[in-house]
Amino acid sequence: MAMSFRKTLKLAVCALTLPLLVTATSATASNYPNRPIEAVVGFGTGGSADRMTRIMSNHLSQELGVPVRVTNRPGAGTQIAANYILNAPDEGYHLFSSTFAPYLNNTILAGNATYSVEDFSYINFQWFDQDLIAVNKDSGYTSLSEVLDAIKNEPGTVRASVVQGSAGHLMARILLEAYDIPQDNLNLVTYNSGGEARTAVAGGQVDLVLISAQGSESIREFLIPLAIVSEERIEQWDVPTVNEALEPLNIEVPVLQGSMRGFAVSAEFERRHPERFNKLAQAMQNVLAKKELQDELRSHEIGGVWVGPEKSNQLMRENFETFRRYAHILN
Repeated sequence: MAMSFRKTLKLAVCALTLPLLVTATSATASNYPNRPIEAVVGFGTGGSADRMTRIMSNHLSQELGVPVRVTNRPGAGTQIAANYILNAPDEGYHLFSSTFAPYLNNTILAGNATYSVEDFSYINFQWFDQDLIAVNKDSGYTSLSEVLDAIKNEPGTVRASVVQGSAGHLMARILLEAYDIPQDNLNLVTYNSGGEARTAVAGGQVDLVLISAQGSESIREFLIPLAIVSEERIEQWDVPTVNEALEPLNIEVPVLQGSMRGFAVSAEFERRHPERFNKLAQAMQNVLAKKELQDELRSHEIGGVWVGPEKSNQLMRENFETFRRYAHILN
């Protein structure tokens, strides 16, 4: 009888406590955020991700009702910023802003990072680039198939510029592998910035460049564009897609996304506080729907699309798997 009484008492206490727990959880969700949020950029000031973050932070501050403060933590190919995010408390007050592809891939595959792509939850990728494949206007080449034939049959005669570890760098290697060309046949010059790689092809130091299409308008007069690394043609450059350009050679290559810029948090934060994660995502979707923000982004040539967490996480994993599959030819 005593056991029955104790059991009944325990159930009664649980019943009284449950509404309090639900109320506390709801209060936690409704009170978030109640202090400033730090938006951590994995690069120095003035770069693409930094400019995107500073514009977005102003609008997110208004939407969330708290300051969103931008801090720059450059270094080690974004590893410093990534580790800072993962070591911060998982409470939703630290946003990671970066060019996740290709930099996060490279830190994991070549930079000895201790984290994985699954350690982050990607709220939204808002700014995408496609890579342009082009030659110097005086190179004598007029098609991608012609350039690849020259690399195959005349080893060492074609020079190309790419940004070290970029999607363009990987695409150059993949094109050679797909057409059974020894990697050493191409005289590949790697640079640390897109500006340097573009200057090399514009000045005729190299024949070929594989580089972000956005930002290449400034050297258009020095180029013959050959292909765009995309599933579909784009309005900015009137050229075939990479696989259309490869049809005469009867080969096909995976289409790599050039760059994916946006915002992420730790995966542990989303797991522990899904309601806060959803509130952040909704705030980002809301501000990207505003004409005022879109006009501001457009005036700075910054992308502002909403694809959402599910699609962003899918894109990150697919992009990483492609880099992982071909990582051996980047060495």
